[in-house]
Amino acid sequence: MDTIVAVATPPGRSAIGVIRLSGPRALEILRTLTQEEQLKPEPNRVKLKQLLANNPAEILDYALVSFFESPHSFTGEDMVEISCHGSPVILRQLLDLIQSLDARLAGAGEFTLRACKNGKMNLSQAEAVRDLINAQTRAAAVQATRQLRGELSSALQPWKSDLIQVIVRLESAVEFVEDDLPQLQVEELTNRVRSVVAGVGELARTYASGHLLRDGIKVAIIGRPNVGKSSVFNRLVRCDRAIVTDVAGTTRDSITESISLRGVPVSITDTAGIREAEDKIEEIGVERTHRAIADADLLVVVVDNTSQLSPEDRAVLSQAAGATHIVAINKCDLVAAPGVSVELETQTKMVHVSALTGIGFEDLTAAIMEPFGAIDAESVGILVTDSRHYDLLRRTQASLESALELLADNAGEELVLVGLHNALRFLGEITGETTTEDILSEIFKTFCIGK
Repeated sequence: MDTIVAVATPPGRSAIGVIRLSGPRALEILRTLTQEEQLKPEPNRVKLKQLLANNPAEILDYALVSFFESPHSFTGEDMVEISCHGSPVILRQLLDLIQSLDARLAGAGEFTLRACKNGKMNLSQAEAVRDLINAQTRAAAVQATRQLRGELSSALQPWKSDLIQVIVRLESAVEFVEDDLPQLQVEELTNRVRSVVAGVGELARTYASGHLLRDGIKVAIIGRPNVGKSSVFNRLVRCDRAIVTDVAGTTRDSITESISLRGVPVSITDTAGIREAEDKIEEIGVERTHRAIADADLLVVVVDNTSQLSPEDRAVLSQAAGATHIVAINKCDLVAAPGVSVELETQTKMVHVSALTGIGFEDLTAAIMEPFGAIDAESVGILVTDSRHYDLLRRTQASLESALELLADNAGEELVLVGLHNALRFLGEITGETTTEDILSEIFKTFCIGK
């Protein structure tokens, strides 16, 4: 096994920059950097050391160094962490020097991959490390921490044990019993498999809420020009992010900001007004608006409370009709034009707001979250947040349901065992017990360097 190195802190200048090494030469490289051949640092203790280049008179930096001895480290290997000053120049010099001492740059997520391979954590816990780093809200962090603690693995373990017991009984029947299994035993095995199907299905259904915590909701604010879309956008993101004027067509490009609503990350996009474009720039802006509409999970259609619905308003409403949407009737602090609310009565959800005064925005945020259900990540148990886990749970469920049908039809044990073995393999792929190297490589490509 070779020794890997990476900067574990974000790019740029900072008070401290951390360099991590892991592998059999980690301690030897530290000794070379400090030019202390007999250095025997006490594991899990921090020491202040000077780091030197090849020339003994040239001190690169003074740094805090820590040594973590195998197997009591994050990766399960010998590890060294160097906390030096966070100058990109210093970090670059140290990286170059360490690489010249027979270490190589780590790939994305390679430290966590080694921890996984060395039994320090399973695959679902490793993915939780990534999700915790990428968490955009407290609720998402809570779920990632639960998965990191092993709650998902613990939830799967009883089902694996039940399946193994059923498989052992059926395998024994194949090997040693010439006659069919007694009906009483078939019923017992069937009930046990049904119990696993119910549990797996219940866990899989949490993905509807769980993936929102991880991936968030995409919301696009749309409407004809000059109805107050940018003002609504600014009020939602609580800053003057978009330029607002009384000139129609001020917004020429899409602007996106992320906020947190009830613990869920929400990406809100302010778009150019939809109308017949008057120049090339506005035409490009309208094209981007249509792309934002296609990508959005929810559309907020803004109309002007003070004017009659125009053909452009109706065109926007018609376009939104095929998607999940709500209508925000803006400028409700002003006198309403006759018939606006009546014309909009056919809409599934309407909210009266004033971007100027803030009236109605509590109702608007509630309406934005309503189609996605209530999510209370801190009081509920573990939620499935990863699409890979959800897919494997669905495959597990399908394999078990197929096995149940065969049991009900008195099919041979060999046929029933195919579905049971597949289900056990799918559950094992969630925690990495039966995951191939190719799949592991794809998963860890999504990690950051140095983790």
